[in-house]
Amino acid sequence: MKYIDEFQNPELARRLLDDIHATVTRPWALMEVCGGQTHSIIRHGIDQLLPEQVELIHGPGCPVCVTPLEVIDKALEIASRPEVIFCSFGDMLRVPGTGRDLFQVRGEGGDVRVVYSPLDALKIARQNPDREVVFFGIGFETTAPPNAMTVHQARSQGIRNFSMLVSHVRVPPAIEAIMASPDCRVQGFLAAGHVCSVMGTREYPELAERFRVPIVVTGFEPLDILEGVRRTVRQLERGEHTVDNAYARAVRPEGNPAARAMLEDVFEVTDRAWRGIGVIPASGWRLSAKYRDHDAEHRFSVDGIRTVEPAECRSGEVLQGLLKPHECEAFGTLCTPRTPLGATMVSSEGACAAYYLYRRLELPTTVAAVAGREVTPVV
Repeated sequence: MKYIDEFQNPELARRLLDDIHATVTRPWALMEVCGGQTHSIIRHGIDQLLPEQVELIHGPGCPVCVTPLEVIDKALEIASRPEVIFCSFGDMLRVPGTGRDLFQVRGEGGDVRVVYSPLDALKIARQNPDREVVFFGIGFETTAPPNAMTVHQARSQGIRNFSMLVSHVRVPPAIEAIMASPDCRVQGFLAAGHVCSVMGTREYPELAERFRVPIVVTGFEPLDILEGVRRTVRQLERGEHTVDNAYARAVRPEGNPAARAMLEDVFEVTDRAWRGIGVIPASGWRLSAKYRDHDAEHRFSVDGIRTVEPAECRSGEVLQGLLKPHECEAFGTLCTPRTPLGATMVSSEGACAAYYLYRRLELPTTVAAVAGREVTPVV
């Protein structure tokens, strides 16, 4: 298949690996900021093929995982109302809120429906004028344009019973927050190619210069990731820190002007809480005043929600790159895909789910020693 098979060529992968091994002379820590890249890395064992001096740190690149618990609980409250049809992508239904998830709300009688596009939710609103239809709009810059287009259409077509619960986040402020953290070990970034295909690369040069880190726009297939690592390591070895586009077949410096124009019309930048991390300034979008009538948070009174995170869950540390999933004492024991404590074990892009799915279940002895007890992962 064009653009897939040729980017999984084992001979070309070996050449890239040989180049990386020949280039690296000292330890380097790189962070990928995309859950799709994390799953590709773990699925293909890319991190295990790299030189031991090159460490890949998994960043907060899973949109489901970083959706704050307060927003999940607001979704649960809205979805429980009898007048509401609550629409969402399927991966949000099992994300744990405080005490329950959307699947449980549906089991209790809530009208919770899985859709494959926000336009599906708009169609449902058109077909059910006597019901309030709410779409759960989450994600990075990649899913924001179709969500913005849907709200734009709802307003232009006068579909007043449609609203959106918005929890969109932006990647560049997250990179800035990671680099500003005193615990940061990251020396280079593999930027998410699909995000840059929408937004372009204009926000990255200032970050690369200020924090003196290379930022390489990278795709998702094995050769894409290896090429991204190769370019990042080469810059680090040379003492360089520039923005480099290794995904030119999909990314242009200006991004997608039409998508960006739609985003600027429908959304406005706001501070946003990230689950397990906290509030990052200017890291999110909310509906602008022009579209406020379609904002579910304004339409429904869901203030004053008190949230409680499971004490055993360390997904916040995983999202910040401070902890590998199997270094969490609950991983594979208290926390599994069937009984998740946090969103990183639920989402198809979550790092914990990747480690569990591809059997990275080993628990380092140092972690067991710190915990003061022996922990045996469930296989």
